[in-house]
Amino acid sequence: MENKLLGILRDELLDTAEPLDAESDLFAAGLDSMGIMQLILAIEEHFDTIIDPSELSRDNFATATRIATLIRSKQSAAQ
Repeated sequence: MENKLLGILRDELLDTAEPLDAESDLFAAGLDSMGIMQLILAIEEHFDTIIDPSELSRDNFATATRIATLIRSKQSAAQ
């Protein structure tokens, strides 16, 4: 899941030449509030998961690992 998220971030949202890995600081790489909104739409599309506005925090979106953890927890709760 982290690799898919990194692909979405690299290919669709971030304009950076820096290499990204699962623990890269996404805000340092250029993720901003508009990018988070676009990422939420991509998460809904690719992972069939809806992110609640109350879950929008710098902590939840700091790295691909943290985003994947959030998605997994939501998918587990839905089952």
